[in-house]
Amino acid sequence: MELSHSQAVIRLKDIQAELERLGEKDDLTSEDEQSFDELTREFADVDGHRRQLERKSALERVRSATKTTDRRPPAVKIEGGTPTSSRDGYDLDPVLHPDSVEDCRFRNPWDLSEVRTFGQSKAQVARELSARAKSAVERMGGANDAVRATATHILERWDDGDSRIARLCLATSSPEYLRAWSKVAAGRGHMISQDEQKALERAMSLTDSAGGYLVPFQLDPTVIITANGSRNQIRQVARQVVATGDVWNGVSSGAVAWSWDAEATEVSDDATTFAQPTIPVYKAAGFVPISIEALEDEANVTQEVARLLAFGRDVLESSAFVTGTGSGQPTGIVTALAGTASEIAPTTAETFAAADIYKLDGALPSRYRSNASWLGNRGIYNLVRQFDTNGGAQLWERINADVPPMLLGRPALESEDMDASWDTAAAGDNYVAVYGDFSNYVIADRVGMTVEFIPHLVGANRRPTGQRGWYAYYRVGADSVNDGAFRMLNIETTV
Repeated sequence: MELSHSQAVIRLKDIQAELERLGEKDDLTSEDEQSFDELTREFADVDGHRRQLERKSALERVRSATKTTDRRPPAVKIEGGTPTSSRDGYDLDPVLHPDSVEDCRFRNPWDLSEVRTFGQSKAQVARELSARAKSAVERMGGANDAVRATATHILERWDDGDSRIARLCLATSSPEYLRAWSKVAAGRGHMISQDEQKALERAMSLTDSAGGYLVPFQLDPTVIITANGSRNQIRQVARQVVATGDVWNGVSSGAVAWSWDAEATEVSDDATTFAQPTIPVYKAAGFVPISIEALEDEANVTQEVARLLAFGRDVLESSAFVTGTGSGQPTGIVTALAGTASEIAPTTAETFAAADIYKLDGALPSRYRSNASWLGNRGIYNLVRQFDTNGGAQLWERINADVPPMLLGRPALESEDMDASWDTAAAGDNYVAVYGDFSNYVIADRVGMTVEFIPHLVGANRRPTGQRGWYAYYRVGADSVNDGAFRMLNIETTV
């Protein structure tokens, strides 16, 4: 314990106040009972530490009084009557030595028993939890600088007044939880220590699931994909938000109608209309099987499982963000724009030509054009390249380097789920290109993926196959919040 004497005294008073508050309750909940027991044990520890500091200080004064002038100076040097040694002196000047109680607590940011809820407003408790979570991010193991930077950004940008993300981070990023989860992931749950079991139980109290364990914060696919870059290119340009509930609620409006008003005249009605787009989040699930032999031979199962989960999630979402139906899954950008005024027909029916690229660009309002990107299949882009037969159309830029590919000066994103061609022999819609400002396509992630370890997989005859597996599930949603920010080329064919 690293508390100074003054800090120990303050903490003892805080513990006493909280114990008295709990003691006045007629009916204690199980959580209150646990808190009462923990505070009682902490009081004994802190009080013992306080007495030890006092004994050390008294002994040091005795030693100083008996030392001769030619011997080593005392360990506690007095300046203006105030000890300056933080190790042995316990009456430190709070100005000269601003080692606050909060700073001392943050030496272990995951120890929430030290969070003072009594006498503190909800906002004050939320600020302390947020500060602890950021401190935990800096110290959490199994993470690189990019992951830490992303985790900090998520906390600063999306943590709400209830500190749900901060609590999730503190519960699932501690060394004890990472060790416990790694043991569970490797099928060694029987080797979990008492501290690790407490860490698991604490994290499980944050989820309404009936089973499974939350993936450690530093291994959560939402954090990893954002930090390392998504293979799904829509994620690179879309607006990404974090949802803490079942539905993400946003705010949007049309352009503000400014006006020129004469001197000393009543201002005209320039009010804008606000809308509240909502994006529901849906459950997605995945399964990772592994043989018992591979599990025993794998040197780092934890990191490998996290990598596989992140990769599988990225592949699943890449399709949903383009053609997702919006029923039980995210709404894809093509689905959102189909049948709206954002659809553009080709210049010549059932034909795709260079003029259609310029037509799409001209149809997009200028306020969205500066931040616009293209989305199409590689097959369509190859056709566009062939339009420039004489090298004069200037559709593609950096056609040799192709890093990044640019079409009419705007990024050209690829998606295999976009139509690669159109069939003139069959009637139907062919959505070959989307052009627009993808910050108006919102992806709502719910941080916190849950994983359940399946100790034995069975075959058709219900006998073990010698494999184990991880069943993972998480929630995500997506939709366009402003269809007017996009234009989509539809080469509709008829028979």
